[in-house]
Amino acid sequence: MKPSRSFASDNNAGVHSEILKAIVRVNEGHVVGYGADPYTASAVGKFREHFGPDAEVFFVFNGTGANVLSLQSLTRSYQAVICSAAAHIYTDECGAPERFTGCKLIPITPEQGKIDVELVRHSYHGIGDEHHVQPKVISITQSTENGTVYQPEEIRALANFAHQHEMYLHLDGARIANAAAALGQTLRAATRDLGVDVLSFGGTKNGIMGGEAVVYFRPELSHDFLFWRKQSMQLASKMRFIAAQMEALLDNNLWLSNASHSNRMARLLDKEVRQIPGVEVIYPVEANGVFARIPQTAIAQLQERYFFYIWDEEESVVRWMCSFDTTEDDVRDFARFVGEVVSQAAVTR
Repeated sequence: MKPSRSFASDNNAGVHSEILKAIVRVNEGHVVGYGADPYTASAVGKFREHFGPDAEVFFVFNGTGANVLSLQSLTRSYQAVICSAAAHIYTDECGAPERFTGCKLIPITPEQGKIDVELVRHSYHGIGDEHHVQPKVISITQSTENGTVYQPEEIRALANFAHQHEMYLHLDGARIANAAAALGQTLRAATRDLGVDVLSFGGTKNGIMGGEAVVYFRPELSHDFLFWRKQSMQLASKMRFIAAQMEALLDNNLWLSNASHSNRMARLLDKEVRQIPGVEVIYPVEANGVFARIPQTAIAQLQERYFFYIWDEEESVVRWMCSFDTTEDDVRDFARFVGEVVSQAAVTR
């Protein structure tokens, strides 16, 4: 019998009980749709408690929508977005950022998923030349697609470079809660205070049913967002149900307890699998993901019982993600099974 929880993605986890309660609480009577309701206003107020009283907050359906709309609001079609070659906007959004912004994405290949100022500087050229796209946005992911975490000074340096060159810094925060928890930061300290201009705030990977938010720390940048959101089919008619989830996530630090738990489970998994001969953890485990090189012959057998993704087929690297509902027993049972399968693969090789 397959276990009920896998290590494929924090998207695969269920919904936290407090989030479900919040949905039920707002499921009474009729309210005006499209966000003109008291629940949405209350949720926006909760965001402003965390990010600052002048933050502009807009709810959308998903992470791709949040990223695309953030970038669309910051660019024109002759401009470009500099990002990691592993960035979700570059590898996993089916070309949506380029289609809807009209911009070119300029990928750079960093170590351990983190771009830095020197890498960005090499991609910043052709300024004022009508034959070249004009870099306008640096987009980073926190925590990164490799499970690593930017240190505050690294983000601040990128923000300073962006602003000195009349660019913006966008942060894909699908797992911003995991990063802030890992660094011991508040959400504001992890974003706005470091110079981030626009944040795609993730909730789906941290215990909510569905919904993300776009948060502007420079309100003037959000001037046309209402129209972009509608035109991009990201305007929810029954927005109160997204808003209620977000407010519950930010209330009583549920965001922090969920993220801290999934991070802790990843550290435990890291500790357990490092003891297995034939398993090599290739990136520092700084958030809620473990990336490991294992014998290629072991992958299919492991996947028969536990679903997870292959990160790099040529290098035989797999990705194991922990979630808010991952238990210590889940981790130890999985690590034990990995040990059994990898040892068998070594014998039969």
